[in-house]
Amino acid sequence: MAHGWIHEVKSVLVEPHPILDAAAFLTRFPQPLGELAASGAILALAESGAIAPITTSEAVKTAVRDLLRHGGFKPSGRSKPASEYLTAAIAEGRFPRINAGVDACNVVSLHSGLPISLVDLDRIEGALTIRIAPAQTSYVFNPSGQTIDASGLVCLYDAQGPTGTPVKDAQRTKTHDETRSTITIVWGTKALPDRTRQTTAWYRELLATIDGVTTEDIALVS
Repeated sequence: MAHGWIHEVKSVLVEPHPILDAAAFLTRFPQPLGELAASGAILALAESGAIAPITTSEAVKTAVRDLLRHGGFKPSGRSKPASEYLTAAIAEGRFPRINAGVDACNVVSLHSGLPISLVDLDRIEGALTIRIAPAQTSYVFNPSGQTIDASGLVCLYDAQGPTGTPVKDAQRTKTHDETRSTITIVWGTKALPDRTRQTTAWYRELLATIDGVTTEDIALVS
């Protein structure tokens, strides 16, 4: 359900976290995502062997897992960071193609090694906060109703609960064919100095290769 006032979102409250180095921005698309094709620049980066200005490494993988472990979450198996899933997917020739917004998100996450959340602005309710999920926190993450135990995981919250996390975004706020505006959270860590800034800048440059797409800063405030 759309809430007109949320379109003016300018900031996200971030509760104290010793190693989180996140970034956020808003994207507006000229057409619903179901009608919008990813640019050639984005699609090329989804090919095996593609060269990108930012590349991941084992050190990045370790630092990201340490970020997720901080609150007690165990980032392994089906709960591994989304960026690791993408690395496995491209190696197996099954890299997902979903829509222009998600495709851009996925290629940046793949090459940077940083998990990235992408949520539909019109599906968010109330103010946004980034904080560690308390014990016994779970949410549905796919259309079939599967849930993830997010206890101890750093999460983007709205008034209804977790919306985006470094592992899986909530189904209720995911993009869909009618999405016109999104909020992106890049889940970086202070153990990787400047990677969040570099990744976010490159991500916004890639989005600008889609005709009519604009991005706006969202401040993270403590």
